[in-house]
Amino acid sequence: MAGVHLDQLLADRYSCRAFLPDPVSDDVIDRLFALAQRTPSWCNTQPWQVHLLGGEALARFGKGIGERVLTGEQVADLGLPTYEGVHAERRRESGYGLYSALDIAREDREARGLQMFKNFSFFGAPHTAIVTTDKALGTYGVLDCGGYVNTLMLAAQSLGLGVIAQGAIAMYSDYVRDFLDLPEDRLVVCAVSFGHADESDPANAFRTSRADVASVVRRIDS
Repeated sequence: MAGVHLDQLLADRYSCRAFLPDPVSDDVIDRLFALAQRTPSWCNTQPWQVHLLGGEALARFGKGIGERVLTGEQVADLGLPTYEGVHAERRRESGYGLYSALDIAREDREARGLQMFKNFSFFGAPHTAIVTTDKALGTYGVLDCGGYVNTLMLAAQSLGLGVIAQGAIAMYSDYVRDFLDLPEDRLVVCAVSFGHADESDPANAFRTSRADVASVVRRIDS
């Protein structure tokens, strides 16, 4: 997809929730992370660090975090979000749209739970990048890591890959910390799973909406 314009990448990118098992080649992975490394950051601090899991390591990580989800409370380095007002409405719209694409009834809690639990098998992705930030940089480090995640996802799209950012993994930061043997000065931000999208899966036909620009941007000229 070399030469694709940014507007096309933004239009085409979506959260991939079904992957083919085939791994991505090493040269494409190297290119992906080289592109992401060009992300701008506050005072060029580049606070992101990445643990890239695949193969047996990813299988062990998925098994362990899945067990942790079933047996323990959420512990998030960055705190747990609260969804209110329009943010809660957008979250519900997104969830209902996904369930509709998968033919899951709103009242079918079991099927919804099983779909949610696919987060912890990374939707079948062969690669998962765990992104952490430097604790001392506080909010600015987290903000920069958000920029890095966005660049990583657009770079993946430009290379013809499916990709999804997964905040769900960060809701169990204590397990992630233990598995990766992270020092106390690193905070878990999220995971980014990627690979070749399974275009035949109905989960990948779903698209979220976007707020109108006029509801977001307020121009002040005088």
